[in-house]
Amino acid sequence: MLTRRHFIQTSTALFASTAIATGPAYAARDQWDRWDAQVTPAGYIPAISNPWGIHARFLPRRVAVNAGLVAGDIHVDPVARYLYYVEAGDTAMRYGVAIARGNLYEPGVYRIHRKARWPRWTPTADMIKRDPHLYEQFSDGMPGGPSNPLGSRALYLFEGNRDTYLRIHGTPSPRSIGGRASSGCVRMIMAHINDLYGDVRTGQRAHLYSTNDVVSATS
Repeated sequence: MLTRRHFIQTSTALFASTAIATGPAYAARDQWDRWDAQVTPAGYIPAISNPWGIHARFLPRRVAVNAGLVAGDIHVDPVARYLYYVEAGDTAMRYGVAIARGNLYEPGVYRIHRKARWPRWTPTADMIKRDPHLYEQFSDGMPGGPSNPLGSRALYLFEGNRDTYLRIHGTPSPRSIGGRASSGCVRMIMAHINDLYGDVRTGQRAHLYSTNDVVSATS
């Protein structure tokens, strides 16, 4: 059974440091840098900057993890609402996240087969059927941009060659971090996923743990 105790050594900080993409993979490239500046606070320091008003524990921190984990893998703790990016040297960068509401969260081990900057978004057929008043208007897709539900960056989760339509992505709703808000995906503050994005390689694994596992970080 996949449990969080397999990877978390301590929650003490050592030091600071669902949707389908269709059509064009990217928004207008000449706007990317401007949008990145728009979603990044002035004087941005990851462990301190908090114009979003999220709980301080959801700001990025470097933490210790159990030895032997694969550097580059991602682990998502759905109870504490943390995402860990494993580094060499038995540490990880920890970020606050929001996860799917209700029974839409899907634990498992996935591969990141695609990355996208300012991606296009199209709701799935299930999303449109479940909430037509929210999603039917976007059935033909929505170009990338600061108000796009996938935000500034997206990591696409696959099982083998099958796209699960699960994503780890930025969100234009930063106050949702720490809650259960999405239709299946894992949400991050856009400035935080922008930091993470450059470190993540395609082919690495993303471990989404079960909400039934109650072992959780506390700080």
